[in-house]
Amino acid sequence: MVIPCIDLMGRKVVQLVQGREKKLELPDPLAVLEKFAAYPEIQVIDLDAALGGPESSTNADIVRELCARKPCRVGGGIRSVERAQQAVADGARKVIVGSSAFTSQGIHHEFLRALAAALPREKIMIAVDSLGDRVAIRGWRETLPLRSADALAELEPYCSEFLCTYIDAEGKLQGTNIDWFRSLRAATSLPLTAAGGITTDEEIAALDALGMHAALGMAIYRKVFPNLFAEENF
Repeated sequence: MVIPCIDLMGRKVVQLVQGREKKLELPDPLAVLEKFAAYPEIQVIDLDAALGGPESSTNADIVRELCARKPCRVGGGIRSVERAQQAVADGARKVIVGSSAFTSQGIHHEFLRALAAALPREKIMIAVDSLGDRVAIRGWRETLPLRSADALAELEPYCSEFLCTYIDAEGKLQGTNIDWFRSLRAATSLPLTAAGGITTDEEIAALDALGMHAALGMAIYRKVFPNLFAEENF
């Protein structure tokens, strides 16, 4: 399954390269959602909440409206049990927990146990983002001494699905690392969604053959809004 990504910043849809350089900005998230009508599910990330905390975000009403119109998995700033519960109450089909699933030493078991006690397991996704095959947290600005595949095995009891981003290729439209995703597929039996640099139909097919979903950012915007990329040089 292909899952389009709607990343929100300042109430607009944006696409960033490796979480930093803004390459695309669209002013109307609901209009973007309409462009993705053919897809069964959307991934919504509140980047303002992810970078500054939920209190610094002005996107909450947009996220609720997106969830009301389409099945959405929602992430960004899910740093407490209460925030995860609120996301579900606001209509998220699943909540995506990222940095809060980890400490600077490894897995944040205490938080994850509390989260699993408060929400059904099928509502919880954990994002395992990787830079140089090390788990990256805090907006991809800190890497841990923990390999991505090793993290999956430890995290399995707390979630129903993983979102795994290959940061090295994120947003570059230069392709992704299928072999890396294959190594993750061998590490867990839970559903996996691949993200980060997925560019071609062939890569999507290869991931599908591995039994993995593909979350698309820049590549799907290039397909749906080709005029916006005519002058871009990635």
